[in-house]
Formats: sequence, structure tokens, C-alpha cells
Amino acid sequence: MTQAPTPTADTVRRLVLSLLPGSGASGAGPDVRPVGEGGAHSSWWVGTRHVLRLAPDRDASVRLRRELRLRDLVRPHVGVAVPVSVAHGEWASGLGYTLDTRLPGTTGEAPDVSALGENDLAGLLTGLREVAVRQAEPLGVPRAAPRSLETLRAAAADAARRLAAADEFDPARLAQLTAPAAVQLAAQSQGAVLVHHALRGEHLVVSGDGRVRGVLDWSDAVLGDPAEDIAGLAIAVGAPAAVRAATLAGYGARPCLRGLWLSRCDILIRLADGLRGGDTGPVPLLRVQLRRAWEAILLERVTELPGDD
Repeated sequence: MTQAPTPTADTVRRLVLSLLPGSGASGAGPDVRPVGEGGAHSSWWVGTRHVLRLAPDRDASVRLRRELRLRDLVRPHVGVAVPVSVAHGEWASGLGYTLDTRLPGTTGEAPDVSALGENDLAGLLTGLREVAVRQAEPLGVPRAAPRSLETLRAAAADAARRLAAADEFDPARLAQLTAPAAVQLAAQSQGAVLVHHALRGEHLVVSGDGRVRGVLDWSDAVLGDPAEDIAGLAIAVGAPAAVRAATLAGYGARPCLRGLWLSRCDILIRLADGLRGGDTGPVPLLRVQLRRAWEAILLERVTELPGDD
């Protein structure tokens, strides 16, 4: 297998000069800096107005091309800004790129989202549900089967025991999710919806007043379980804000609780793996995400939910 080239600042600068000829008028070339957050693409800031994303392999290139088409589809629905590509093509043989406009606002793992920002997230979740599956599927957006909360609960219980031994978590807290409750919170069969599937802090663009102004990186989008996006928001902005946004979007107690417990189980597993040296993210960040996902909400007690969607 041919080793993919590693992009350097010079590689990026030459590409940007070919796309934005006036950007190097000073003689030093455009200002390019690698983006700090991780992701499936090598990302570079280009001045103050653009970001360049370079797919590192052919699979990522396929997802990047699909994302360009998907962004155009979702833009009228989601109520927040979605990046616009000003140029796209290949930066190396078979490896795609997109030069996007930079959305105003900040990203990071601790966005301070206001009540109006929760309304923005509600509009995002509502808009995703409005996108017709028959329009998204021909773009190549894959279907993803709902995860088993029962299986995830068992893995989280093992992780909770390891975290207890490290004095990181009280495993009694996980006992709130009983085996019958996990069965009760299985995904319902109303059909798949478009799911961003990576609503992490670094993908939410938040303004100084706490409004959510944009959503980045649509490359992991699937047709599947909307509780996955509720779970992502619980880790990104906290469980109460995520559940309030989902409720405003018209989701009932079942998907809200399912998303909550998906997030709680996921972060227990990731933190336990992180403490053992697994590549799941910086341990201090995982601890912050654990705290967010385990913030108390009014729906903590799982009760009978007949017909709830």
C-alpha cells in the first residue's frame, strides 16, 4: 500500500496560493496554521477567513465529497450556519480537499450555551429530522443500526468498576440504569432520521452571547437513531441543556433518556480506556465530559413510557 503524503505548511501554502492567488501578495505567502482539534481530516486555518481540510486517505476523501453535497441539502433546514466550500478538488492523487469559509464564533470543548443557544440546538435537531431520507440516501449517507443499550450498559458497568478502583467514579450511580430500563429505552421503529453523529464541542460554533451560530464537520453523518445526537450534545453542553433542546425539538422522554444513557455509558468506557492509555482523548477532558453527561436532569427516574417518541 502506498504511504499517503504528510501535508506540510509549504504544501498547504502552495495549494492556497493556487486557489486564492492574491493571498500571497506580501511575498511571504498566506498565513497558514494547523487547527488544534483532532478529526478525520488534516485541517489548517488560512488567514482569518478560511479553513482548509485535507483528507488523509481515500475513505476520508469519499466522506469529504459526500459531505459537500450533504451540506447543501441540510443548509435550508437546520437554522444555523453550515460551512460553504469556495474550492474543492484533490491535494494529492486520490486525496480530496475543501477550502471552506470560516464561520464567525468560537469552537472548543466547553461552549457556554445560553437559553437562546439551546433554542438554536433545538432548531438543529428539528431540521435534521425534516431532511427527507429519500434525499440524503442517494448522496451516499449510510444507514446505521441503533446501538444496543443493554450491551453498552454491560460494558459501562465494567468500566465503572475500573473507575471506582481508581477513585474516579461511584459505580452505584450507574445502577439507576437497570436492565429492564435499558430494554425499555431500546430505539423505536419509527424510522431513521439524518443524524450528524459528531455533535462534539469542537464542531459547535458558539458566539460570545452563547448562541450556536454554526455546525462543522458533517463527514460522519448517518441515517439512524436521533438519540445519538442527543447523546453528543449531553457530552458537549451538559445533560440538562441537551435534554431541554431535544424536548424543544419535539422529542419525548424515551429518546431523551436514551440519548442521556448512551452518553453516560460512552463516557464511562472512554475514561476507563483513557486511564489505561487508550487513544480516547486527553484524560482531563474526558473527566470534564463525564461531569457534563452525569449532570442531573428532571427525567432521571425511568418509568413506563407507552407510545412515547
